[in-house]
Amino acid sequence: MPHDDGLCSIGELAERAGVTVKAVRFYSDNGLLPEASRSAGGHRRYGPDALGRLRMLRSLRALGLPVREVRRVLDEEEDGADSVLEDVVAGQLRELGSQLTALRWREAGMRLVLECPPGERADRLRLIGAVTAPPNTAPLARFWRAWLPPRMPTRATAAFLEVAVPQPPDDPDPVQVLAFARLNALVTRPCPGAEQPQPEAHKAAGARGPAVLYAGLAQAYELAGAHMLQGHEPFEGAELDCFVDAYASAYGSRDTPAFRSLLAGQLAADPRIDRYWELVADVITAPGGPQQPTPGTAHDWLFAALAAQTAAAAG
Repeated sequence: MPHDDGLCSIGELAERAGVTVKAVRFYSDNGLLPEASRSAGGHRRYGPDALGRLRMLRSLRALGLPVREVRRVLDEEEDGADSVLEDVVAGQLRELGSQLTALRWREAGMRLVLECPPGERADRLRLIGAVTAPPNTAPLARFWRAWLPPRMPTRATAAFLEVAVPQPPDDPDPVQVLAFARLNALVTRPCPGAEQPQPEAHKAAGARGPAVLYAGLAQAYELAGAHMLQGHEPFEGAELDCFVDAYASAYGSRDTPAFRSLLAGQLAADPRIDRYWELVADVITAPGGPQQPTPGTAHDWLFAALAAQTAAAAG
């Protein structure tokens, strides 16, 4: 109980707050719990407000807040505001979310190694060991920046990367972990030759062509993706018209039967990166869910429709 002067000792304060004397001493030494005075024998004495402040300290620390953040909250409380508490707790929630995601990726990676045949474990460990938890998508973005046309505007590049670079799921299945690890290995391995193989459109689209081309393709891919999710086979329609128009606009040409025939031949000869899109689909598809379309699979769907149309016209 407090003494006649309203002050209490460190032991009394610790007992009333339900903490150890060591904890009270730590907070005092770090300036979080000011002393009211010292006794004649040099013992710490605390005022009436110390109990409430100590209980607040205990609660904040129980939430896992670091000492520096606790200090910010207590200083703000003295000024009669709680905005700092809100900011600090929100920041801790974000940090915890990131930590939980990392743990889930580690857990799924361990299950991946545990559940695979013994002869494959070394390769699995090598693959997943090259990926951080949660994984970093920067290598994928670098791959695409090297592959896209060099004159591609920054905004157009960012828009393409948003759909071409898959965001790792927060709670992955081992299959998704393996797919992302293989995707990382695919984009970081040395590329044979001096340059990445690129579609012919990258060389002929001109100064503004890349932005026009990829903006149009993004729209066509979105339209085709909706049909793919419903299981529709490739067909002629607005989606194909949008697809062809993207190339025609980039080339400064008109959408004619002759242009479609030339485009079909060019696309058939273009280099392909099917493996990338197969792995992306595995990463973004929820376990047991329908296969999600990607720009690559949507491109193939539209090209199949174009090839069928031009073949029929030629026949």
